[in-house]
Amino acid sequence: MVLIAPFLAVLLSFFFANSLKPKNKNIIALSLSFSGAFLLSIIIFELLPKVYESADSKTIGLFIALGILLQIILEFLSKGAEHGHFHLDKKSNSIPVLLWISLSIHAFVEGIPLESDSGLLYAILIHKLVIAFILSMFLIDSQTSFVKSICLITVFALMTPLGSFTMEYLNAFPQLVLALNSLVIGVLLHISTVILFESSDGHKFNIKKILVIALGITIAYLFA
Repeated sequence: MVLIAPFLAVLLSFFFANSLKPKNKNIIALSLSFSGAFLLSIIIFELLPKVYESADSKTIGLFIALGILLQIILEFLSKGAEHGHFHLDKKSNSIPVLLWISLSIHAFVEGIPLESDSGLLYAILIHKLVIAFILSMFLIDSQTSFVKSICLITVFALMTPLGSFTMEYLNAFPQLVLALNSLVIGVLLHISTVILFESSDGHKFNIKKILVIALGITIAYLFA
């Protein structure tokens, strides 16, 4: 499930976006808010307690801080695509190479700590559904051919399972695994908080967004 579910989630979003081509930005923003709240809550309820009980807190904190820095660098390359910001160049229908490199690295990193039936798996799946949907809409708006689009989406879909697959071979090195998991927490911590504050116009909260965030927190609590 860890290897196949993230892959299928991305393809499902791609075909859904291509079939319906929805334009309601409010629904997309609310979906982002839910995914951000769910992801952040899983980090608080599940991931942080695990890593902090396994090693020196200052060392864990260092790797979390490095993860935050890594995500900031990735967002510099992708211009914020990981949390729904896409800036289409109307003069060109080409896909920026740095955007895809950044998204692929981010997707690979997401797969590192995944385990079957964990709350994080469900959080990443929800995040994947929303981000892959936005990516697909970007490809549609840029008039990228269907063949090229499916190739790009397939590469993106494979990166998270590849991260999980790679991690299986590193389990013999528990300290390295702990460091990588802490790094991933920093990446996800940054992206989830940014999503919560930037998934609506003017960075403003409204009653719908507050209810969606509360729902995400509640469901995450039940899953963790």
